[in-house]
Amino acid sequence: MNDRSSSAMIAAPAVTFDPPAAASGARPCILVADDQPDVLAALRLLLKDAGYRVETARSTAAILTAIEAQPIDAVLMDLNYTRDTTSGREGLDLLHHIRAIDDLLPVVVMTAWGSIDGAVEAMRRGASDYIEKPWDNTRLLTTLKVHLDLARAIRTGRRMESENRSLRTSGLPQLVAESAVMQPILDLMQRVAPSDANVLITGEHGTGKEVAARWLHAASSRANASFIAVNMGGLSDGIFESELFGHVKGSFTDARADRTGRFELADGGTLFLDEIATVPLHLQPKLLRALQTGEIERVGSSHPRRVNVRVLSATNVDPNAEVAAGRFREDLLFRLNTIELRLPPLRDRREDIPVLAMVFLRRHAARYGKAITSIDPAAVQAMLDHAWPGNIRELEHTVERAVLLAHGETIRTADLALTPRGSAGAAGTPARFEELTLDEAERTLIQRALARHDGNVPAAARALGISRSALYRRMSQYGL
Repeated sequence: MNDRSSSAMIAAPAVTFDPPAAASGARPCILVADDQPDVLAALRLLLKDAGYRVETARSTAAILTAIEAQPIDAVLMDLNYTRDTTSGREGLDLLHHIRAIDDLLPVVVMTAWGSIDGAVEAMRRGASDYIEKPWDNTRLLTTLKVHLDLARAIRTGRRMESENRSLRTSGLPQLVAESAVMQPILDLMQRVAPSDANVLITGEHGTGKEVAARWLHAASSRANASFIAVNMGGLSDGIFESELFGHVKGSFTDARADRTGRFELADGGTLFLDEIATVPLHLQPKLLRALQTGEIERVGSSHPRRVNVRVLSATNVDPNAEVAAGRFREDLLFRLNTIELRLPPLRDRREDIPVLAMVFLRRHAARYGKAITSIDPAAVQAMLDHAWPGNIRELEHTVERAVLLAHGETIRTADLALTPRGSAGAAGTPARFEELTLDEAERTLIQRALARHDGNVPAAARALGISRSALYRRMSQYGL
């Protein structure tokens, strides 16, 4: 028996059958393809009685035309369309084209009882299932329903995943990065965000390291858990362990109650260790042990606690140079920088300056209730010409100040109060130091110290004669 002589169906009792609804809510549409009119007539009657809409085709070209012209929920097709042909080659070759149009469209092939090898080859090429001729009505309808339900479930899953991905993206911290130099960085962030890999974010002060860290957290599977940020430069030696690991009541003089450390607060989520390179060398082994074992001990307790934390860290200095200078442990660096993310300074991504400025303008105009909607072209050029030693953070403070000072709906060059190139001292400060206020003078001295020491906060603090934590407080106060 072969495909060309076995078209009669087996008589079977009437089948009570409720077809699945199509994605649109209408009755599912089945495309029946065979070159023999009696087969098409029998299948059309069977499928219509079962509640389906039916379209028919009598050639491979007609099948593709029908699939491209209208929504088809499943295809029930013979493998042969040329007279006296039994190889099934026409149908097999067609499967590739159907899959290219819709990779989820169920395709059930019809084959003669003696052509099972052809059916197996068809499934290898993408067919969902096969029905032997002459067919059994109940089995044919059941097979169609199973594959329609499966395709519908997969499509629903894909749609939900797409919607969830869109929702996750819409809830991410805003990253303005249209310049060419930022595209590889964005690509790397998108690839590593879903993982639990530790990421070390490097870059100058104000380049957006914490924004990048928050984006990585929000784009990860930990997004619904805590994001805990710690400024490591602001932790003195005496409170380092208590802040990170917690303490128990009575463990030291001021321990009046149990305290939960940052590692425990971030359990299940993300811990962001900013200015990681400022951790004193003698305290680094304590941090390394927590990263290696996933266990912490509260000060005054001998009971270890397990924590599940993804660690993101940041520094504005070259971590390899710190290792070479003996100020940072190499094994700790290895634990922190499974992936290293280098953020460029604003001067290397000037194409982003106008876009960032407009983002900050809208943010602060809304904050202060100002009806400012634009930036004068001359002011944009002034921003493009500025050195921006404070990077994105300095740009935001500049735009915020301009929003407060501007008259009307447009920010002008004078509103920016930028120091022109060539009329500034170190770090873009005014040449006449005696004209500064006390706060401006302190800010200028801090800028100059940081510039002299290439952004190394501990070195700048020593040069200024203040503690590292005191310098961090002042840097935060002045937006540095």
